[in-house]
Amino acid sequence: MLQRLLLFTALLSLTQAATAQLMQPKTAFTRADSLRGQLTPLRTCYDLSYYHLDVKLDVEKRFLSGSNLFRFTATQDFTRLQFDLFANLSVDKVEYQGKTVPFTREANAVFVRFPQPIRQGTRDQFTVFYSGQPTVAKLAPWDGGLVFKQDTTGKPWVASACQGVGASIWWPTKDHQADEVDSMLISVSVPKGLKDVSNGRLRKVTKLRGGYTRYDWFVSNPINNYDVALNVGDYQHFSGGTYAGEKGPLTLDYWVLPENLAKARKQFAANVPSMLKAFEYWFGPYPFYEDGYKLVDAPHLGMEHQSAVAYGNKYRNGYLGQDRSDTGLGLKWDYIIIHESGHEWFGNNITTKDIADMWVHEGFTTYSEAMFVESTAGQAAAADYIHGCRKWIRNDEPIIGPYGVNKEGSGDMYPKGAAMLHMLRLTVNDDAKWRQILRGLGQQFYHQTVTTEQVVSYINQQSGQNLTPIFNQYLRHPNVPTLEVRFTPDGKPLARWIADEPGFALPVRVRTRGGEYRTITPTRSFKPLDLPGLTRENIEVDTHNYYIGVLVE
Repeated sequence: MLQRLLLFTALLSLTQAATAQLMQPKTAFTRADSLRGQLTPLRTCYDLSYYHLDVKLDVEKRFLSGSNLFRFTATQDFTRLQFDLFANLSVDKVEYQGKTVPFTREANAVFVRFPQPIRQGTRDQFTVFYSGQPTVAKLAPWDGGLVFKQDTTGKPWVASACQGVGASIWWPTKDHQADEVDSMLISVSVPKGLKDVSNGRLRKVTKLRGGYTRYDWFVSNPINNYDVALNVGDYQHFSGGTYAGEKGPLTLDYWVLPENLAKARKQFAANVPSMLKAFEYWFGPYPFYEDGYKLVDAPHLGMEHQSAVAYGNKYRNGYLGQDRSDTGLGLKWDYIIIHESGHEWFGNNITTKDIADMWVHEGFTTYSEAMFVESTAGQAAAADYIHGCRKWIRNDEPIIGPYGVNKEGSGDMYPKGAAMLHMLRLTVNDDAKWRQILRGLGQQFYHQTVTTEQVVSYINQQSGQNLTPIFNQYLRHPNVPTLEVRFTPDGKPLARWIADEPGFALPVRVRTRGGEYRTITPTRSFKPLDLPGLTRENIEVDTHNYYIGVLVE
């Protein structure tokens, strides 16, 4: 019973998101929330193109010191801008054109004033120097910050995990998902005997004074803030070879602790190639061929760090050895490898402008688990898996959160989002077209930030159907739509949807017991059902595939 309770707590925590700052009830918002979540003119006035994060980690003191270069293009004339850094970290100075410029701080926002206007269209840069002891995550990845642990030999093992709370918890950045740099250099200096593994490809290793070594990693693709990763430990590298993918050879690189080397070789080989085959089939080419694919041993459960996926599932199939769906299907593969790698397509390639639309990341990625199951065990198994995962749905609040305050919606975005996408596939009723829609999302919004409206509009256009009311019902209302079937005194069936969303008309499959399913399309008004022989006693609604309520009167 205790094991079951611990599993439930762990799975619910994951379903609720990647940090404790995520999925927590909140109805009152502060100015600090607005400074973090709003795209004010002080943020939109400059469009980022490049960062160079250069940071030194003193593991013993748990202390960071370094700088970040911001390179940008001015989108309008301005003299002030905002970047972000948590208040417990010091902004030592801001340099512009070789001179120190003034700044002020409010909450976790920093406001810089330049000596003269920066004109629209100007390409320019400034550098922030900072230092301090970053927030230590107590239970990463569910709370954000840096993780400080030790491996089994007592050597330090440090990693970042900051989705939701924000990357500014450990480095200075424009901490908003709407603006991604086009490329980035990540330089991390670590003590003797340790290595840093970050995103992208390793360009250079430099021995420094005082026993430190600097590792320079270059990311040649756009990357969002929370994906930027620091992983420090006594890592060993081994190659998984190359995967013959849709865009050519994709390098596979793995960085693990020495104690995990044998287990990693077996587990990664058993999961990564089949994952890439499935996801490239359903979602298109891996989005970051230039930066390669990496798995990195992590002192926490895992995180979708772009091209450096953090892995901490203890080299077991399932979720820490358990099956989220209770079907047995989830024990045939490593949940963290499949789920976190799925984010390379949804979350990293396609990133939402506002975290309120986080369902695009988590709903599609949870759905990707089912697509992996379909690729390895068939379509019926995928439907079983999605149905099994519905037990985690709480229907507590809307999946889409409030905009402009750095707040996501309900953790139902994971299982309920996947269930919605499964129903939309049935509504489109053309598997080839559905696959093209999924692949087309990655092409249409390649390396872009998006909104819910953009995603829904694209799916509507490509499907040739107005699916907006279905999206709205499941994303913007906590209530599950209910199919109400009523029989007239002479036994004729009528049906309607009880739903919050005007225009809701989800096609659903109904049959007489033991017969063939037929698709009906009720609206919110009662209409006759053309199903001969249907009675209160023999009606069957396909609630295995449709996440709905049923009321028969």
